[in-house]
Amino acid sequence: MKTKAIFNWSSGKDSALALYKVLQNSEFEITYLLTSVNKEFQRISMHGVRVELLEQQAKSLGLPLEIMQIPEMPTMEAYENVMTETLTKLKNQGVTHSIFGDILLEDLRKYREKQLAKIGFEAIFPLWQIPTADLIQEFIALGFKTIVVCVNERFLDKSFVGRVIDQDFINDLPENVDLCGENGEFHTFTFDGPIFSKPIDFEVGEIVYRKYEKPKQEESSETACDTASPDVFDFGFWYCDLIAK
Repeated sequence: MKTKAIFNWSSGKDSALALYKVLQNSEFEITYLLTSVNKEFQRISMHGVRVELLEQQAKSLGLPLEIMQIPEMPTMEAYENVMTETLTKLKNQGVTHSIFGDILLEDLRKYREKQLAKIGFEAIFPLWQIPTADLIQEFIALGFKTIVVCVNERFLDKSFVGRVIDQDFINDLPENVDLCGENGEFHTFTFDGPIFSKPIDFEVGEIVYRKYEKPKQEESSETACDTASPDVFDFGFWYCDLIAK
């Protein structure tokens, strides 16, 4: 019997590759894709992708979707309360493991493991400590296609948002930027690949700039989810809106 697990789905490339690897073996049954969504704007946290496209991904992947509705800039306490409530519900359905696409951030992994242990879950990291240069090449070679939907202006300028990741994109990245954006440099939306039954159909909309206030607490829930440091919020972000067809 397979072990029941949820998969923490960001909609981006690391999630897609991690899910691909999990689906290659028979150890886990993925009961749900779990995604946090900005309650006010109905977009995926940090990535800014519309819920309609997230739902299309889940349908193409053939997996149920569990959405966590999160306030726009929640405190850690608020975020953790929503997470605990959601995971407790899933635990009652026999789920025991939570799978992530994290690669290198040790503090983020420890945070996840600590919080999950309180509920009785175990964290799984299929991509852990694999060199990001290898991962991005594997991702492309497998036939995945992903578009950059958000860049942190601290690392990248506006010209990088809205681009599909290919070898030219990789070659254009500055030396201080991780090839998988593991330090929060950029976020993506994956729209095709070997785990999808059909490509996600969308058109590229406007590019917008947003700047967030630095969290009042030591960390914010967005930091815990997707970035390496609270300092990232001292900078603005360029977003590329994607519109479902």
